[in-house]
Amino acid sequence: MRDSEPAGPVGAPGDADRARALGDAPGARRGRPEPQMQQVLDMLASLGGRPIETLTPEEARVQPTAASAVRLLLREQGKSTEPEPVSEVLDRTLPGPAGALPARVYRPGGADPLPVLVYFHGGGWVIPGPDAYDASARALANAAGCVVVSVAYRQAPAHKFPAAHEDGYAAYRWAIEHAREVGGDSARVAVGGEGAGGNLAAAVSMLARDDGLPVPVHQLLVYPIADYNFDTPSYVAHANAKPLNRRMMRWFFSHYLRSPRDADTPAISPARVRDLSGLPPTTVITAEIDPLRSEGELLADRLRQAGVPVDVGSYAGVTHEFFGMGAVVDKAAQAVRQAAAGLRAAFD
Repeated sequence: MRDSEPAGPVGAPGDADRARALGDAPGARRGRPEPQMQQVLDMLASLGGRPIETLTPEEARVQPTAASAVRLLLREQGKSTEPEPVSEVLDRTLPGPAGALPARVYRPGGADPLPVLVYFHGGGWVIPGPDAYDASARALANAAGCVVVSVAYRQAPAHKFPAAHEDGYAAYRWAIEHAREVGGDSARVAVGGEGAGGNLAAAVSMLARDDGLPVPVHQLLVYPIADYNFDTPSYVAHANAKPLNRRMMRWFFSHYLRSPRDADTPAISPARVRDLSGLPPTTVITAEIDPLRSEGELLADRLRQAGVPVDVGSYAGVTHEFFGMGAVVDKAAQAVRQAAAGLRAAFD
């Protein structure tokens, strides 16, 4: 990510602009977890994890995850804990700017060449890795009928901004040049991700546009980090939410950013970018009980203003990290179907 060549001019919108774009007032839409979501949250709490913002990154990486809670809940309900089957799962490496990038390739059934989704995991650029997002990758591979390449990018604090963004861009470039190596179609490559991964996907699309590369055919942004602003309506309403809250987000940023100036770059705050034209059709998925909800909505609004086709799925009663919980949360399965519909339309 080149600081001297931003994806577009950055202009932080004022409070009035934000209020109009979000249609929201501070403290509004606090919401309550719906019953299935509450079961996951209760199980996660029972695992005794400590607040991530009080830990070192090394300690945080071994804390219980939402995926752990889902597996235990399935066991408690007498259901199978086996992952959703796909035709094939391959581990391989991709060339990165600082060395090989581990990647996991999920292939559904179907004749080659298949479309490709380059997918970036969440975790605030610090934790955890593709394993915790295995369910999302499997569900999307099957539902969208595409090869999913789930990338393990470099993580902070050992690798500060823009390391993760550089790795994400390298993975996308590999896909448009070498998709055939995994049975993919290099003319049908999309990007996507959750949280920090959604941020990486948005940044990759802007970089491809500005570098004159083929832009992704679609971008799937699941509760993306899109603005360095801790005073949005959803940050106010969900400052103490689980499994993500304001203190945790400050902790993530403190480990990834080199200085507060990085927060003003298009890569970190794409919702502030004035020129979002020329970007691919976009699906934005947001969760009601999530401090990142408002910035996802704001980014969707600004993409629309730039003439980009946008489909927004706003899911009530669920929290950050819900997307991969289709085995126990019906709204997660619904969100995957919505995401897959956007991908299939772009691939076709």
